[in-house]
Amino acid sequence: MTEHAVVIAGGGPTGLMLAGELALAGVDVVIVERRTSQALDGSRAGGLHSRSLEVLDQRGIVDRFLAEGRAMQIAGFVGIPLDISDFPTRHNYGLALWQSHIERLLAGWVDELGVPVVREREVTGFAQDDSGVDVEVSDGRPLRAQYLVGCDGGRSAVRKSAGIDFVGWDATVGWLIAEVAMEQEPQVGMRREGGGIGPVDPQRDDGPYRVVLQERLADQPGEPSLQDVRDALTAAYGTDYGVHSPTWISRFSDATRQAASYRQGRVLLAGDAAHVHPPQGGQGLNTGVQDAVNLGWKLAQVVHGTSPDSLLDTYHSERHPVAARVLQNTMAQVALSTPDDRHDALRATMAELLAMDEPRRRIAGMLSALDLHYDLGDGHPLLGRRMPDLDLDTADGPVRVFSLLHDARPMLLNLGDPGRAEVWSDRVRVVDATYDGAWELPVLGAVDAPTAVLVRPDGHVAWTGDPADPALSEALDTWVGTRPAVPPGRMTR
Repeated sequence: MTEHAVVIAGGGPTGLMLAGELALAGVDVVIVERRTSQALDGSRAGGLHSRSLEVLDQRGIVDRFLAEGRAMQIAGFVGIPLDISDFPTRHNYGLALWQSHIERLLAGWVDELGVPVVREREVTGFAQDDSGVDVEVSDGRPLRAQYLVGCDGGRSAVRKSAGIDFVGWDATVGWLIAEVAMEQEPQVGMRREGGGIGPVDPQRDDGPYRVVLQERLADQPGEPSLQDVRDALTAAYGTDYGVHSPTWISRFSDATRQAASYRQGRVLLAGDAAHVHPPQGGQGLNTGVQDAVNLGWKLAQVVHGTSPDSLLDTYHSERHPVAARVLQNTMAQVALSTPDDRHDALRATMAELLAMDEPRRRIAGMLSALDLHYDLGDGHPLLGRRMPDLDLDTADGPVRVFSLLHDARPMLLNLGDPGRAEVWSDRVRVVDATYDGAWELPVLGAVDAPTAVLVRPDGHVAWTGDPADPALSEALDTWVGTRPAVPPGRMTR
């Protein structure tokens, strides 16, 4: 039986991001993926929101994605565009980039980090004990791991084998989605009930086209066909535009569900395995990637024995409310998309509200995840929020905050008197710096400048205060782990 510290079931964006995070921390991790290659067999997400771009920037790989996508204002609520160009972030935009490219770029990064991917196999079940997990694989060759993470999609075999309830709501509406060629030029644009027609390559005006159309039934049986595409086009536009040569055809619905728990012992869930919802707002892939970044460093510290197993409980307590909010806003968007006069009136009222700055910032902050606030208790407004990517001055020259997070280590940023912050240098990067400028957070606005900040590997602030404050030691115990042994005659904080 082959042994690894962590087995990840599923090599989509969430699984790849998690593998990268674990590899940066020196964890022996393997991905088990059913596909023969990273190629996708159907439609998936079409872009990255601002916070996801920040996360990639924190790891030093965002330029790979920016080079292949289109930076643009992609945030929208039920089709109402939300401009975030005034948000205080380097990435005050979204990135239009199909999931096939996102996965390819993530897979390249993971390959550089040396993570093995076992292809043409699936995790089918598991049995866990006090010391690890025996992972059942479809080829009959089991794996042994300290931890198993299910990133295996909405029909997750890991979640089902764990017996974790998938709580929520059945589908009320369904959509057909396809990539096709057309003999006639179609009517390009979004439809008020959701979906529409758009070119796969915006630089070309002759197709192929991506078609997303509402179907008559919420749960159509069987695999969709080209005739189903013809029927849906005719029902929506009065013509099928001579549709032909489909690259792929698929279906999705507004089924909305969330795992009751993201953890059962040594088994955890992330991405679609933990939450499914309709694609309105483009939040699914982004939420999964951010799940991975929240979980990765915590799991690494537990595997290495520097943090107790209980640290993994904070993964559920922090990320479950985030996905619950995504489920709520996508359900609201589906409801507002209902094509009748009363819902049109309600949608028009929403459009008026979202034209105002405060509602726009609030909803756009939610969709982009720039407003994310983990509940770490009372204190400075930064506590639990993303650390701004400040331009710092240090003894070694200017440096950006995000560049200091490339290796996914916690960081103590001291903005007071140099040399006062003495922490565990083997685990925490200590940076003495100055910053001359306003501290401003998306949605929240300006905040007072702290003297020092403890930044977790995921870029969220775990503590603020004076380096001499005893509360710093408590925060280090919680988020960095057990104190290392102190050599005779030497003191450590």
